[in-house]
Amino acid sequence: MRVISFNCEGIKNASEKGLFDWLKEQDADVICLQDTREKDIVIESDAYQLDGYFCYPYEGYNRTEHGGVALYTRHPPKAIITGLGYPEADESGRYQQADFDKISIVNIYVPEGHDEESQNFKYRFLDGYSHNLNKQRRKRREFVMTGTWNIAHRKIDVAKWRESEELSGFQSAERNWMEGLLGDMGFCDAYREVDRESGKYTWWPDEFLRHDNLGMRLDYQIITSGMRHRVLNGGIYKSQLFSNHAPVIMDYDWELSF
Repeated sequence: MRVISFNCEGIKNASEKGLFDWLKEQDADVICLQDTREKDIVIESDAYQLDGYFCYPYEGYNRTEHGGVALYTRHPPKAIITGLGYPEADESGRYQQADFDKISIVNIYVPEGHDEESQNFKYRFLDGYSHNLNKQRRKRREFVMTGTWNIAHRKIDVAKWRESEELSGFQSAERNWMEGLLGDMGFCDAYREVDRESGKYTWWPDEFLRHDNLGMRLDYQIITSGMRHRVLNGGIYKSQLFSNHAPVIMDYDWELSF
C-alpha cells in the first residue's frame, strides 16, 4: 500500500504546477491532499479527477480562504467520515477518515499559528483531537493518520532550531503534544522508521530557503503501533515545486480491502 500526503496550498495552484501529472505516475493506493482552498463541487469536476480513483473532498461548512482536504483512493472505502464534531476542525474542513477493512486512513490539516489568536485556535484544535485519538486507541483496527500537522517534533526536524523555539510549529507546548502522541499514546512516526537523519524537511518559507534546505518537517504519516513493522519505504519528494510543502510518500506491507 502506497500512501501519498501533500499540502498543495491551493489545489488549483498545485495542479497548474503539474501536481496531477506527477500523481498519475506514482502508483499510489491513497492520496491525501490538504489545504485545497476549493469547494467540493469544484474538486469533483473533471479538472481534478484521477483515472482509476474515487475522489472524496471535504471543504467544511464555513471555509473562507485556507482549508479543505481531499482524499483519492483506488478502492472504495466502507465509509467516509468528515469532521471531528467541533468548530476548529469542521468549519474549514480539516479532517476526513476513510474506513477500509481493518484499517483507516486519516487526512488531517492542523491549523497554522500566525499570531496569538490563531495559535490559540490551533491549541483548541489539538485539545479536541486528543479526545478523538484516545478513542482510536481503543479500536481494534490500524490507523494511518497522514497530513499537515504543522508541528516539528524534534530539533532534527528544524533547520535552525534555536531561532525557531518561539515560532508556531516549534513551541514547547506543541512539541510536548507531539511527544505525547508518539510517546504515551503509542503512535509512531512512519517516516522515522526508515530515515532518522536530520535535514529532512517537508516545508520551506520560500523557494530560496528551499534551495538552501532551511525548513521544517511539518508533514507526517502517523501510524498505530501495529503498523510499525509494516513500513517498507519512505521519501520526501523535492524534485518539483508544487507548493512550499513537499509530498510525503510511504509504502506499507498492507493490501487494502473493502
